[in-house]
Amino acid sequence: MDTLVLDPVLDLKASAPLQAALLERRGKPLSVDASGVQRLGGLCLQVLLSADRTWASDACAFAITPRSAAFDEALALFGADGRFDDDRSEKGAR
Repeated sequence: MDTLVLDPVLDLKASAPLQAALLERRGKPLSVDASGVQRLGGLCLQVLLSADRTWASDACAFAITPRSAAFDEALALFGADGRFDDDRSEKGAR
């Protein structure tokens, strides 16, 4: 499984590079490492949510793990806590 390590600051400037990095890996199982994330902005969250749905529709494994406390706190603030908790890393799509 390929791993994408997220930048510490996922703000507006990081959204286009994040989208490009995800698109390069489309069609293959992907693990996203959010352990170093210090700040998660809304646009990057949208990119990650879109990637989650895209990988599900492609029937490919997708997981965001490990995750920093700051990443999980940002998810909660956006009302998306629990969104990436279902583990498709070994089971394939939902």
